[in-house]
Amino acid sequence: MAESTPAPDFPVTKRRLRFFGLTSDELVQLFFRGNAMVSVLVLALITLFLFKEGLAFFGQNQRNLEVYRRAGLDYVDQLRQQEQDHTALNRYLLEVRMKAVADLAGPQGLSVEAVNQRLEAFDQYSIRFDDAIAPLRGLVSELSETASAIKTKFYINEDKRTEQRQLRAAGRADEAARVAVEEVDFAREIEPILASREVYLEINRGLSRELQEIAVLARAVPGVPAERMERFAGWVVQYVAGFPAIEQRLATWDHREPVSLLRSFSAFIFGRQWLTASFWQDWYGVLPLFVGSLMVSLIALSLAVPLGVGAAIYVNQIASPAEQRIIKPCIEFIAAFPSVVLGFFGIAVLGEFLRSVSGAAWLDWVPGFPLAERLNALTAGCLLGLIAVPTIFTLAEDALQNVPRSFKEASFALGATRLQTIVRVIIPTALSGIISAVLLGLGRVIGETMVVLLCAGNRIEIPDFTAGLAAFFQPVHSMTGIIAQEMGEVVRGEIHYRALFVVGIVLFFLSLTINFTAQKVLRRYRQHPI
Repeated sequence: MAESTPAPDFPVTKRRLRFFGLTSDELVQLFFRGNAMVSVLVLALITLFLFKEGLAFFGQNQRNLEVYRRAGLDYVDQLRQQEQDHTALNRYLLEVRMKAVADLAGPQGLSVEAVNQRLEAFDQYSIRFDDAIAPLRGLVSELSETASAIKTKFYINEDKRTEQRQLRAAGRADEAARVAVEEVDFAREIEPILASREVYLEINRGLSRELQEIAVLARAVPGVPAERMERFAGWVVQYVAGFPAIEQRLATWDHREPVSLLRSFSAFIFGRQWLTASFWQDWYGVLPLFVGSLMVSLIALSLAVPLGVGAAIYVNQIASPAEQRIIKPCIEFIAAFPSVVLGFFGIAVLGEFLRSVSGAAWLDWVPGFPLAERLNALTAGCLLGLIAVPTIFTLAEDALQNVPRSFKEASFALGATRLQTIVRVIIPTALSGIISAVLLGLGRVIGETMVVLLCAGNRIEIPDFTAGLAAFFQPVHSMTGIIAQEMGEVVRGEIHYRALFVVGIVLFFLSLTINFTAQKVLRRYRQHPI
């Protein structure tokens, strides 16, 4: 009988398939490495494009501000601001009258005729205050037309220069030569504006005398509460006291003063106006948009953090397996709703519901109630909170799930209750993941577009924070919303187009900061757990 061949004492290496000189393992590694590189490349291209289109804005805005100054609009705006401050005081008198009417017609039950008769002296006082600004209002109107005409003339000539360049580039030099371009001599053009200074000083002296008399008479106006008129008189005195400063600024104003690139940057970052397509002057200030985004995000997190983290703790530590199978998919299913659908829900249902509830008599003590408008920061914040709940819940629940089981068992062995174990052991141990979940939820909220665009009210204005919590019930606009709303209407390469890209850069850095902070917190607590 032949002896069998002994088995080899070393493992048999399987033959590996080769494609283009690479093994199958190397091909798999190359495939996934290629996917990763494509992702990095796409991110780099998006970032480069964002900065390429956005950074040119500051040079354009610098030129925009230079024209604003050289055409005399800056000079006229200081007079216009004086007029607007007077208008603000006039609005206060209107509010005083409305409150007086409510007091007289409500508790006292007076008729409309009786109320008007009681407030006749106050009405005469208001008319006198309003008429006092008429000379200055007329001067501002006249100078506004002059400055606006200078600016229009400049930009018409700029358009003609652009037309010349395009014709020359197209080889039509004869047609380009026929396009007449007239140089604008700003020094000569603004002479009528500067010559009006003596007239303004005369008007200011008369206005000052008139308002001082009006301030004295405010304390004796019948029909309205004395404390309100006393407050008004104090504001009028402060208003008049600011006249010398305006006169000094006008005396030293120089249209040739250069506008630095830093001024262009600060005007965007700290500007309180976002005003486009204006006959007077376009302003690109991101501050009201940033404040609106921040307010909506704070409202959203104030709702999403307790709901998301609380639900994660319950599902992971308390709920039965049957409850977990129901609750967890339901919460995560919220993320499947398109944001535009939630926006329609906010317009049609939630906004109207919140406004009707705010009108309840037992909620009169809440600042800002009843709500004047159904689309505001509160409506948008509530919906964004709903959107953020799945993100916070999922990540927080994963963090709780990663807590070693031995920690819980050791706590029970020492006699701790379930609640004590959750509060003193489980949550502190998972705190890093919970904080990261909250920060990533914030990133999810602050980048949301459709809900804010549809439900926040889209008022580009910093809310009145002197009203306290009522400021959170006012309409706002957001950085994401302004990009979605205006990007389709702008001309490529123009200042408005590039301003929207700079808003995108601000969002980019904001999201980068949030994610970087989340990663830092996560790494810190992994290295030094509680």
